[in-house]
Amino acid sequence: MKKLFLYLSALLLTVMVSCGTTSGLPKAQVNALLSSGEFTFMAERANPTNYDVVNVMNSFPNSSSSRMLTLDYGYTVQIRKSEVKVELPYFGRSFTPSYDTTKSSYRFTSKDFNISQRDGKKGSVVYTILPNDQPNVQKITVEVYPQGKAYVAVSSNDRQGISYDGYIMANEQAKK
Repeated sequence: MKKLFLYLSALLLTVMVSCGTTSGLPKAQVNALLSSGEFTFMAERANPTNYDVVNVMNSFPNSSSSRMLTLDYGYTVQIRKSEVKVELPYFGRSFTPSYDTTKSSYRFTSKDFNISQRDGKKGSVVYTILPNDQPNVQKITVEVYPQGKAYVAVSSNDRQGISYDGYIMANEQAKK
């Protein structure tokens, strides 16, 4: 009986480790995307800075904040030489709320922006984007790790900060 328990435990541990590891992108592909300066960040999870938001989400019946903050496919930050296109949801406190529901999330295209690149910790590359044509967004920070995982933080004038976890991928080509 002890041997059966030992074998099942080893099998379970092997399955958990194999399912939990993510391969990410090959390092050469990540380096190629970063050297071109054009890539898309795909958000997988939102991380609001205000814990009151998480408490409100946990108060909903039959739901939890962990499920609500795990994002569907399609929330992105596209970085190109000529523009930055942001489509991200927002969870948090807004200091100047609007009745217009289209302004409750980050959905904009900036054609007038400054971007800087520097090396981060543990082999990461950090991009700092300062959009000049968006009055409420101060800064977007994108940190890309060697395996393709990425972290984005958005700072605004009229809202509490929020961050997102995800990964990078190549930009989709425009259909002709």
